Amino acid sequence: MDINTPNHLANGVETVMDKMPRVLVLILTFNGRHLLEESLPSYLANDYENFGVVVIDNGSRDDIQEWVRFSYPTVHVLRSERNLGYSLGFNLGLDYAFNVQKADYALVTNDDVRADPKVIAELVKVAECDSKIGFVTGKVYYYDDPTKLQTVGKHEDPIRWNGGHIGNREIDQGQYDKVSERAFVDDVYTLVRRELYYETGGYDGTFKFECEEYDWQARAKNLGYKIYFTPHAKLWHKVSMTLGKGSPILTFYDVRNPMIVLLKYKDPLFFRRYFRLHVKEAVRASLVAMKQLRPLVSLAVWRGLFSGVTWGVRHRKLTLRHLFPIA
Repeated sequence: MDINTPNHLANGVETVMDKMPRVLVLILTFNGRHLLEESLPSYLANDYENFGVVVIDNGSRDDIQEWVRFSYPTVHVLRSERNLGYSLGFNLGLDYAFNVQKADYALVTNDDVRADPKVIAELVKVAECDSKIGFVTGKVYYYDDPTKLQTVGKHEDPIRWNGGHIGNREIDQGQYDKVSERAFVDDVYTLVRRELYYETGGYDGTFKFECEEYDWQARAKNLGYKIYFTPHAKLWHKVSMTLGKGSPILTFYDVRNPMIVLLKYKDPLFFRRYFRLHVKEAVRASLVAMKQLRPLVSLAVWRGLFSGVTWGVRHRKLTLRHLFPIA
């Protein structure tokens, strides 16, 4: 389906495509042709009647642009000459989807996935129920263990705020087969409403990797938007194929970015409780990395902690009240 082809009216009667909200699937990739070989056709095989697919080439050094245009001529390619990171890379696609193509929804998704053919239709079905539903996701399974869930959303944690994954590593036996509101969700794939984008401006580039969806969802929730999960949308995820699981760069952002989110949106008392736990966990993670002879990961823990504190001081978000009880 060519995203540049306008909808048409046949004999003055609206077509099916005209009645259905327009969706652009945004697939961000960096040197990921081998991943797109499965994810792209899986999305193109969707049975929804009014969608297009956009590949965001985030400074790749391989031949992704030429390969996509030759192999999938209906897919549009947005090219950045340098790697913008996760957040700003997707913002390039969101701007194109909403400001250029005037889509009703954008489906933000990774390149290391295989999508079910009903993903788009099922996500839109839920989003259309309520104009304040800003984000919708579905079941995420492990690609290498296709009946085992990676996530069906996240719960709210009293200390961390952004809680752990619901259903992680559980075999899917229908225990999460109810459309439900969630506190937060992972953005392996997430349908985003146009109005939410206009009100929030997309991802915050402060979060180059990790917690970018957490920050965006927190910002949207402050404006009254809701986050939903539907069990009828399904996707299989290959997990951390681009940066590598447990890499120093992921460790750095895993330590740094949750601190920044809480400094932006929570009061000093909440942050203080969190920070005490966070430091203890950082010390433990650093010691474990050293025992495993991974000094770069250990160093990344401390760099992440220092960077988070520095961000708070520089932006006047971190004060003595955040660290010490003051009468």
